[in-house]
Amino acid sequence: MIPSLRRKLEALIERREEVERLLADPGTISDADRFRDLSREFSQLEPVATALAAESQARRDLSNAQAMRDDPEMRELADEEIASSTQRLQQLEGELLAQLVPKDARDEGNLYLEVRAGTGGDEAAIFAGDLYRMYARFAERQGWRVEVESANPGEHGGFREIVARVEGRGAYSKLKFESGTHRVQRVPETESQGRIHTSAATVAIIAEEAPGVPIEVNPADLRVDTFRSSGAGGQHVNKTESAIRITHVPSGIVVESQTERSQHANRDKAMKRLKAMLVEADIARREAAQAQDRKLQVGSGDRSQRIRTYNFPQGRITDHRVEGLTLYDLPHVLEGNLDALVERLQREHQADELARLTENS
Repeated sequence: MIPSLRRKLEALIERREEVERLLADPGTISDADRFRDLSREFSQLEPVATALAAESQARRDLSNAQAMRDDPEMRELADEEIASSTQRLQQLEGELLAQLVPKDARDEGNLYLEVRAGTGGDEAAIFAGDLYRMYARFAERQGWRVEVESANPGEHGGFREIVARVEGRGAYSKLKFESGTHRVQRVPETESQGRIHTSAATVAIIAEEAPGVPIEVNPADLRVDTFRSSGAGGQHVNKTESAIRITHVPSGIVVESQTERSQHANRDKAMKRLKAMLVEADIARREAAQAQDRKLQVGSGDRSQRIRTYNFPQGRITDHRVEGLTLYDLPHVLEGNLDALVERLQREHQADELARLTENS
């Protein structure tokens, strides 16, 4: 590990010791918000301390094993210990470098999932429904809560558009790489000649909260319309104009909410989503200016980029952003088993960030 990165790790340990002292201070204990924030920071720094302690132990083990080689009777055992300690040190260096990757403050939070049918007519709407079901099942496996905010069903199934809020710890960290265009190749049920059609749907993952990114919305920039809800809720929602549509005129962003019985509740939900989308757009602009070559388009909501193909005849799913990321397990993935894809994309992102960190050190 190069000296500059080692110094950064040492600085993190110094900060951990400082936070530990602050947590024991009576003034901190009496301030619930500050105590909570410092406790969270301490828990984030703890893996660094643990890994550094393990690295120190591995270095001692290696040193002892090298000393044992001077004894002919212990040489074979020493060589085994040297190999084991060396491997352990390499593993720990990787763990320590991972701790230096900048943390995304949004990772632990909730998100908005938006799926829209693209090119392909009815088949695109059906595919959008398949994608939404895939993400909903994945969320269910994670123990997350999914709440549909608005939906526009397709004429023959699926959705022309569906927006849902996904609530669960770490939801954004696992799904943030899903933004982009998803393409499907299959024979539609309505195809009498058995020809394979190509359709598409777009996915946008938007963090519900982005700490440290203040957003101000000028009421004069908003156009608010009301309409009758078409969602669940019985006769009440169908007889009153409780649904809300808010248009942010400068950006052209439009959000709707119709899941609540009152205009006030729907307006609050719509405003919360609007602010999230404005923050996401601002972050995307800044990240694009800083790193135009980012393969995974983290959190950008870039729907023009084709990121993945679902090929039904071959049972194949290919992610085009990562070389060699092809799985022949399409039915399993569509049932919400996204772990292999999610973990590979997370590792790829971490490798990119580590490479950038090393270049800048």
